[in-house]
Amino acid sequence: EIRKVLTTIKGVAVDLEKDNQSQMVKELEDAVIELLKKSNECAHFSSAVQTVGNSYQPGEGLTDFKKFFDEEVRKTKATDLSSLQNHQSLRLFREAIWHVHHAGQPMPGDEQEEIVMTSTQTSILNITCPLSGKPIHELQDPVRSMDCKHIYEMKVVMHYIKKEKPPCKCPVAGCPKVLQAGKVVCDPLLRIDIDEYRSTNIQTARPTMVEDFTELEEDE
Repeated sequence: EIRKVLTTIKGVAVDLEKDNQSQMVKELEDAVIELLKKSNECAHFSSAVQTVGNSYQPGEGLTDFKKFFDEEVRKTKATDLSSLQNHQSLRLFREAIWHVHHAGQPMPGDEQEEIVMTSTQTSILNITCPLSGKPIHELQDPVRSMDCKHIYEMKVVMHYIKKEKPPCKCPVAGCPKVLQAGKVVCDPLLRIDIDEYRSTNIQTARPTMVEDFTELEEDE
C-alpha cells in the first residue's frame, strides 16, 4: 500500500536526518513527490475508466475508445487543482524531518496555527460526510468526488445521486459542482489523507486531554 510505503520512507528519512545525511534525505523527499505524482495519475486513470464505463453509449459508427479515454483523463486532470507541493503527506514528511533538529519549533515561514491549517485543508475539504453526518475517519467506505474533492460515505452518496434529479449538485453548502457516479471514487490517496488527518487530530487533542485531567485532579 502507498500509505505503508510513505510511512517507511518517512521513518528512514528521519533516521538519516539524525545522522545528518541531508543529501540522502533530499533524495527520499524527491521519491515521495514522485510517488504522490504517480498515485495522482493512477487516480485520474481510475476515474476516467469508471466514467467511460458509466457514460458510454454505443453509436452508429465505431467508437475510438482511446480518444474517449484520453479526453476523460484530460477532464479529470483539469479539475484537479491540488498541488503536490502542498499535499498533506509531503507536508508531514517535511515536518518530521524538520522536528529532528528543531523539535517544538514551527517550520520556516509558518506560524504553528498555519501548519495545522495547511496540512488539513490541502487534501481534506470536509471533516464529516455532508449526507450522513459521520466524521470522515469513521466512514466504512469513503469516496471522494474527483470534481469538488468532497468526501462521502459511498452507499449514502450513491443513493443520493440516484434519487436526485439531474444535475445532482454536491450537497455541501455553496459547492457548485455536480456529482456523477463515475466520478465519486476511492482514489489511491484518500485513505492516506484520512489516516493522516486522524493522526494529526489525535496529536493535537492530547494536550487538551492532559490539561483537563490535571484540572480535575486539582479540584479534588
